[in-house]
Amino acid sequence: KETSNFIKKVGYNPKSVAFVPISGWHGDNMLEESPNMPWFKGWTKETKAGVVKGKTLLDAIDA
Repeated sequence: KETSNFIKKVGYNPKSVAFVPISGWHGDNMLEESPNMPWFKGWTKETKAGVVKGKTLLDAIDA
């Protein structure tokens, strides 16, 4: 919620930003879906081409 408010404050639409919880130390959700974050079901974001979904940071960068 706080992150969404910050995204709005700096001028972006939160629906067009993928929020991905990661651990750079362990590599969780960076390249592959992590079993260490079973609560995270994935992200969605709106683009001009439609709605895009993914589970990793790499997916978000490629979207």
